[in-house]
Amino acid sequence: LVGIAAVLTCVANYVTEAPIMFADPSLIGAGNLMKTVAYLGTWIGGVTFTGSLIAFGKLQGILDSQPLLLPMRHALNASLVGISTAGLAAFLASGGDLETPMVPLSMLLGGAALAGSVSGVTLTAAIGGADMPVVITVLNSYSGWALCAEGFMLNNSLMTVVGALIGSSGAILSYIMCRAMNRSLPNVILGGYGTTSAGSKVTGLTVLGVLDEHILV
Repeated sequence: LVGIAAVLTCVANYVTEAPIMFADPSLIGAGNLMKTVAYLGTWIGGVTFTGSLIAFGKLQGILDSQPLLLPMRHALNASLVGISTAGLAAFLASGGDLETPMVPLSMLLGGAALAGSVSGVTLTAAIGGADMPVVITVLNSYSGWALCAEGFMLNNSLMTVVGALIGSSGAILSYIMCRAMNRSLPNVILGGYGTTSAGSKVTGLTVLGVLDEHILV
């Protein structure tokens, strides 16, 4: 719920506060900072929300715990990140409320939420059930940063500090768990490695004989 709350808060607060900030030339810098936080908070919130739903479904047995390995999934994830980055650049390059209508800018935020939501599904679905504990800590870290962005948008210092603590502690815990598993964090997040390993095929000659003869030997 933290993810969807961050998405709604960032979008609603931007639509409310942007006309005021960009109407005053002295607040242009603060307005650009607010745009950056709003966009990142919306994107991270989308990843957190859908990723948490997929992780919940796998842990509850609603979804198959085996990784869903989509064809060219790495290219798909890279494309989503590239689209999100291009959207952020366009969002920052656009003028304020006096130059650019509010609807296209709000649509860019909606695109960030959509791209983040799809990324959350593709990333989490590609991770097997054996790696779900690490995924939970990573999503917990995401929720912390989303809460941090939400607190910044609401000018709430407590939410910002708590979100930063949750985000950093979740990242540290994820790193520690990966070190304990002798794995790297990208190795887990990229997915497809949480499958059950199959034993190697036994090769060689099998000698058949009477049990008593082998015992005597």
